[in-house]
Amino acid sequence: MNKQGLGAGEIFRNKCREANLKITPQRTIIFDALVNDKGHPTADIVFQRVRKKIPNISFDTVSRTLLSFVDMGLLKVVEGYGRPKRFDTDVDSHHHFQCLKCNKIIDFCDTGFDALEIPKEIKNRFTVTGKKVVLEGLCDSCKR
Repeated sequence: MNKQGLGAGEIFRNKCREANLKITPQRTIIFDALVNDKGHPTADIVFQRVRKKIPNISFDTVSRTLLSFVDMGLLKVVEGYGRPKRFDTDVDSHHHFQCLKCNKIIDFCDTGFDALEIPKEIKNRFTVTGKKVVLEGLCDSCKR
């Protein structure tokens, strides 16, 4: 449920309608394959899940659908910094910790990071539309 009390399926259907996209079985299955995944899956992981239900679906279809979900505001992209892009189902403001050993990405919220000032040289040259902080290090499992 989101802040307005809507379930994931209802949000999905509303976003598709707003974007004038048909609610196809493929889109629904792709959305269902990641709706409760807090692990920030790659397109390949989603593709492997979806193929279990739609064996003849192409990777390109899954990838393009995920990117259209990003455009619709259903997902956010977590840049891979040299690794494959990963997709985040939490579109609310938050930040990430990424383990440099196992590549696990962990969400966290921090009002201090939310309040970081944008440097003047950036503010004067660009239009900033969002802020996100990525901390890197070793997760609990990997530092043992």
